[in-house]
Amino acid sequence: MNHETPWLQVPAADIDEQARLDAEERQTRLTKPLGSLGLLEPLACRLAGMQGSATPRVDKVQISIFAGDHGVAAEGISRFPQSVTAEMVRNFARGGAAISVLARSLDAQLEVINLGTVTDTGPLEGVLDVRVGPGTANFVDAPAMDIHQLALAMNAGRHSAERARLAGTELYIAGEMGIGNTTAAAGLACALMGLDPRELAGPGTGLDVAGVSHKADVLRRALAFHRDHLEDPVECLRRLGGFEIAAMSGAYLACAQMGMPIMVDGFISSAAALATARICPSARNWMIFGHASAEPGHRHVLSSLAADPLLDLGMRLGEASGAATAVPLLRLACDLHGRMATFDEAQVSEPD
Repeated sequence: MNHETPWLQVPAADIDEQARLDAEERQTRLTKPLGSLGLLEPLACRLAGMQGSATPRVDKVQISIFAGDHGVAAEGISRFPQSVTAEMVRNFARGGAAISVLARSLDAQLEVINLGTVTDTGPLEGVLDVRVGPGTANFVDAPAMDIHQLALAMNAGRHSAERARLAGTELYIAGEMGIGNTTAAAGLACALMGLDPRELAGPGTGLDVAGVSHKADVLRRALAFHRDHLEDPVECLRRLGGFEIAAMSGAYLACAQMGMPIMVDGFISSAAALATARICPSARNWMIFGHASAEPGHRHVLSSLAADPLLDLGMRLGEASGAATAVPLLRLACDLHGRMATFDEAQVSEPD
């Protein structure tokens, strides 16, 4: 283990089983037939175990967006130029992006962390500059990051989770921005699951059939180059990930270690979550999956994580937008669980 990231060996916190059981018992006393609210009932009970309270809340939500460029963009795997990454960071700062709108609607705290765009954004209000480098290396013929860069990126995620914890956050969401990152996520997921790139390569920002086929060929070359170094999930992350993917993985792991619930977004965020679960299997206990992305590789990652996403709306934007869209559902599950009257309180006859 890299001496810069010894914290990767710290286990995840334990789920409070008594709080979960207390929540399940409360569900039997609410004025409704047991199970009549479907998946909202076990969702509230699961949150109870995470928060150590029979009546959980998700009023305080933290959304952290990590941005970084990818050297593999040189292979022509995106319809958009790399300059878009920096332009979108500016859009986040101005409040014009989808996640900016969603965060305001949810009254969620939004932070943006620039880990390394090819184009220098200059100082931006509301953007934390934690520059690891001017984008990753092209992982077709070199590791995406050196050991020090990987440590810096993962530590940036850890520090984001720690700030959220200090602010009393009840739910942490990580998002990403980086031209080329669906290619990096697909490469990382292929390495972790042993799948062929044709199963995970997707349109990303809008590639046609020929573009997706080219992306799969690029990934096949990269996996062949790194094939002798893919047994360790941390090394997979270093070789085939991105600054923002490594940061999300670090944030997820730190959240699990501190006992803070996580809402995972789409394909790229889930690839980071998969890496986290391979590094620390018990970290999976702290993950709720917000939505099923339209990106075809996402279903493979969700299956590997035994994840049942809350929503399936055909979204594939990234930026944590799918996870943010699922927050109201989580809040409703908590409200129904915590504010509904019991049979005794409402003086309603209980079932036999």
